[in-house]
Amino acid sequence: MIKQFLCIINSEFKDYNRRKFLQDLMAGITVAAVALPLALAFGVSSGTTAAAGLITAIVAGIIISSLSGAFYQISGPTGAMAAILISLIGKYGMNGIFIATFMAGIFLLLAGIFRLGNLISLIPSPVITGFTSGIAIIIASGQIKNFFGIEHFTGSFFDLMKFISGLHIDYPSTIIGLLTILLMIFYPKSWGKKLPASLLAILLSTLAVLALKLDIPLVGKIPTPLIPQAHLRLTELNLQDMKTLLIPAISITVLGMTESLLCGASAGRATNHPMDNNQELVAQGIGNIFIPFFGGIPATAAIARTSVAIKAGAQTRLTGIIHALILLLSMFLFAPFMTHIPLSALAGVLIMTAVRMNEWEAIRFLFKNKLKSGIIEFFVTMIITVIFDLSTAILAGIIVGFLLFIVKISQIEINSSQIEPERISQNHHEVFTDWTVIYISGPLFFLNSSKLKQAIDELPANTNVVLSLRGVPMIDVTSIKLLIDIYSIFHKEERQIVFASMNPKLKESFKRTGLISMVGEEAIYPSVNEFLLDLVDKINKK
Repeated sequence: MIKQFLCIINSEFKDYNRRKFLQDLMAGITVAAVALPLALAFGVSSGTTAAAGLITAIVAGIIISSLSGAFYQISGPTGAMAAILISLIGKYGMNGIFIATFMAGIFLLLAGIFRLGNLISLIPSPVITGFTSGIAIIIASGQIKNFFGIEHFTGSFFDLMKFISGLHIDYPSTIIGLLTILLMIFYPKSWGKKLPASLLAILLSTLAVLALKLDIPLVGKIPTPLIPQAHLRLTELNLQDMKTLLIPAISITVLGMTESLLCGASAGRATNHPMDNNQELVAQGIGNIFIPFFGGIPATAAIARTSVAIKAGAQTRLTGIIHALILLLSMFLFAPFMTHIPLSALAGVLIMTAVRMNEWEAIRFLFKNKLKSGIIEFFVTMIITVIFDLSTAILAGIIVGFLLFIVKISQIEINSSQIEPERISQNHHEVFTDWTVIYISGPLFFLNSSKLKQAIDELPANTNVVLSLRGVPMIDVTSIKLLIDIYSIFHKEERQIVFASMNPKLKESFKRTGLISMVGEEAIYPSVNEFLLDLVDKINKK
């Protein structure tokens, strides 16, 4: 793996020059402008602090970008992770989040070492779309308190459902939140290349607070030390806490893996430079092992920041490192100014982020084409994400996906028809009236084998049967046992059953189970027509 990583680095910096460095520098500055408000907002929305979000973006930008499986990956705090953390901090506090992050880092590192990067392909796309929408709902509902500047409101989804009116709303906070959303909606995209709408909204709202001396909820003090008072210490790691936090750590691991690999897959298609999935997991693992020692929260690759880096012309992984260094410089230089950022402005940024993070194109595709199984997977995953947690939602979505797939492939078509003598011969019509051809399309297994038995049972007495298996790709033990039972019944009743048009794998299954030795090779035909010609030939010989 180390050798492969060195090859990636060598390829990336092979022809590096001053022009490419300037492109990396400008891309890093652009990404930092987008990442700054998001890092602050995700820190607050996770239930921790704005400083924790900023520190996470800085440490992740330096460590994870340096070791990433692709040059374009930009990591930091994300809305999806914030949705998990807000429930964890109430139960386990900051130290619990630090330990869970550390454990998740170890799990991610092991996943990369054991080359589990391709497991992401096991998650159906409607499941991913569903949990993304579920997380968007959690993020948006979690900003109600900050958006309206109200008290006695936890910001949970169920509290949002109860929130109608009558609570004391802080109107200056609400106006700032609304103006932030309107600015992000109507801000020209061409201007966003030079100054992101989210950063402009934060700047203007902070200036308004300072100029008008508004008494509204603010971000509060931003500590300037890179390692704040609240951070993980080695002495605080103990086996009991790690056992307690195992499930939260797994949730963080699953989300970190999912977000990072999906981000890499999307960016890889955009740049035509595929990502090394396992190296990316190693990078995410090492980054998340170190981040809690700096007082940060879990980091993953972020699609929003990664896409900005690509559009800004990123050439190498230096873009991510430069963006982190600029954020570090901003923390030292602008901490007093960032203290006055209104929480409602950050809430407005996060609400718009939640709206935009939905995979609207994928959702439209599901509903426009009326893909029922995909729609069910989408809603099941979204609802369980909101009510329970991400790990449960993904597991439930995968299970539902498999069940729907099994139901879908269990659909089998069985048609029976009398033999048309004119297709073979004008003579011996009476011979053919005793035969019926049953055409089967679809896999034969335990869920649908009864349908075949029903079709044969409905035939007139003394009818002989030709089973055409051209459309049967596979057969299970239950169905083979059924065919053996049917043959035994036919044999007792002195009726005939022959098999036609089976593929080699099916024939091999018939041989292994003894069905062919039971019915005899003479009852196996390459096609229905071959059987009919053979039947006519036997009659003519008589």
